[in-house]
Amino acid sequence: MKKIILMAETGSDINEELAAQYDIEIVPMHVNFDNETLDDGTFPVEKIVDYYESTGKLPKTSATTPVDFEERFDELHGKYPEAHILYLAYSAVTTCTYQNALIAAEGRDYITAIDTKKASAGQGAIVISVARILQENPDISLEELVKKAEEFIEHGKMCFLPDNLDFLHAGGRVSNAAYMGAKILSIHPCIEFVDGKLVATKKYRGKMKKLADKLIREYAESYQLKKDEIWMIKTVGLSEEVMETAEATAKECGFERIQWIKAGAVITTHGGPGAFGIAGFSE
Repeated sequence: MKKIILMAETGSDINEELAAQYDIEIVPMHVNFDNETLDDGTFPVEKIVDYYESTGKLPKTSATTPVDFEERFDELHGKYPEAHILYLAYSAVTTCTYQNALIAAEGRDYITAIDTKKASAGQGAIVISVARILQENPDISLEELVKKAEEFIEHGKMCFLPDNLDFLHAGGRVSNAAYMGAKILSIHPCIEFVDGKLVATKKYRGKMKKLADKLIREYAESYQLKKDEIWMIKTVGLSEEVMETAEATAKECGFERIQWIKAGAVITTHGGPGAFGIAGFSE
């Protein structure tokens, strides 16, 4: 059987340890600070927050380019000429990364690309779940593995609560009126991935400690999340108190394994510091 190589972007928030553990190739997305462009994952995430606090504006995120993909495709093909690359992409409606991969894949018949319709831990959970199947069944065919990936994508769920709307407002994603109202009333919109799009589906009010508990209970019940594993997302600045509450709630709800994912620069630029989210798979 041909070797299958899994690939995702840094926006999946699969860190170096997980990438090494599950043999996943990670390609960089990018962050632009005025005239400086840096690869996501090559600098401390705190730089995003520091930049906003010192300038009052956000850096710009940008997709993995066709050249990024071409270089990595050629590198891997040179090392493993008989291998097939299965690229599980960051939501295609939110960035042109997936389209750029398709451009780079032209003329390269050893690449299959699939839109996960998720990002951060939502995408990461899908990619790692596929990687586990591949590790357990190294002789699995590409067709079978693609089918498994599509099942994970269909059942994958993800949402998050920003601690505040400062970054969403600075990025032009919420109006002044909504921003001021949320600030005064301590409102946290629940933002979900729905058909690949980020959609505010519900409003929560109060402190993040209480809301983390409530979000886990309501979201898990609403989507009948499988109890074998829950993925928890944190951006820089999320307090230990909130994390402890979230873990205790997840255990009370019957989740057998808790996997924390720290958001990288791309996700932090959109969600801001102190955000909390969860991902899992519906029954």
